[in-house]
Amino acid sequence: RCAGRVEVQHSGHWGTVCDDDWGLPDAAVVCRQLGCGVALAAPSGAWFGEGMGPIWLNGLRCRGTEERLALCRHRGWRPHVCAHEEDASAVCSGCARGQCALVPPWVPGPALALTPASLAGAPIVRLVGAAGRCAGRLEIFHSGHWGTVCDDLWGLPDAAVVCRQLGCG
Repeated sequence: RCAGRVEVQHSGHWGTVCDDDWGLPDAAVVCRQLGCGVALAAPSGAWFGEGMGPIWLNGLRCRGTEERLALCRHRGWRPHVCAHEEDASAVCSGCARGQCALVPPWVPGPALALTPASLAGAPIVRLVGAAGRCAGRLEIFHSGHWGTVCDDLWGLPDAAVVCRQLGCG
């Protein structure tokens, strides 16, 4: 969960961030906001695969000290003229349990996620529609699309697996 394409949720829709002016200070803010340690790299050119949907942010100019990406200078929250081949990414150091501080989930602002679309292994999941990254409706990324998960036979053991996968306890 601590390396991937940067995606933000704005006006109820997930989208990506353009890599124009993207650098280590920007990735540092992403890593801090997600509780993923320090930024190790800020790959450009859709390093983790091309996203879908709107490209919400462009021309980010973070100092690297902001608590959230939404507090960085940028060219506005709107679809930008930028191709998904320019989607920004972040690689963070990761954290041992309890060693990284998350921005509190009650802090208002757009949701943020790293989507490691090109990594092999477990399915990529996210929680959407609630405050913070550890609550919300479960979605899974499959065959290039996000979809929901049916709740038939769903229970606490299933939720526990999702929480562990997302590093939420």
